[in-house]
Amino acid sequence: MSQQANLDAATRAETGKGAARSLRRQGKVPGVIYGHGREPEAVAVETAALHKLLVGISAGTTIVDVAVDGRPPVRALIRELQRDSLRPGEILHLDLYEVRADEQITLAVPIHLVGLPDGVRNFGGVLDHSLRELEIEVLPSDIPESVELDVTALGIGHSLFVRDIRIERAQVLNDPDTPVCSVVAPRTEEAPAVVEEAATTEPELIRKPKADTEDDTEPKA
Repeated sequence: MSQQANLDAATRAETGKGAARSLRRQGKVPGVIYGHGREPEAVAVETAALHKLLVGISAGTTIVDVAVDGRPPVRALIRELQRDSLRPGEILHLDLYEVRADEQITLAVPIHLVGLPDGVRNFGGVLDHSLRELEIEVLPSDIPESVELDVTALGIGHSLFVRDIRIERAQVLNDPDTPVCSVVAPRTEEAPAVVEEAATTEPELIRKPKADTEDDTEPKA
């Protein structure tokens, strides 16, 4: 099941790019908390506390108890972490989605492949992991941290599909026929074709003789 964590937040009255930059200079990350049946609320969290929270958890599947202004905490999921494109370690904005214990939510969970496929181990094949997240609908208390799929028996040319994944107390929303992973044959480098050069006779170059009176070194008058 998913992990749980705690985070303190404070409401903020000012919004917009200027206010967000000012907050970041103060060591805070602007954010918003929203959800079914509540108005979006602009908040700010301590940057250091947020980075500490994110260490060792799967952000997209972890329930966070968020206490805003010291009020009783609400349970929320991190829906989005907006990062600086030039400095990925810097978080620009945080989206929190409040969840209810009795309401199912839709989210993506990572797919982890377990084992070494037979086609890779014994025949030099290559494992191609094409689908890395699975979209599911589930109650907050039943959110899996990840989904494991055993690939040990896969031979060359064989695949596993979404229909091969089973998750207790969750509904998988992806197309059942979507491939998750495949074992493909190793690439073989083709030997360069040997081109036999046919013997050719170099054509004779015929030049037109110059007149005896023409001098190439002197311009004509």
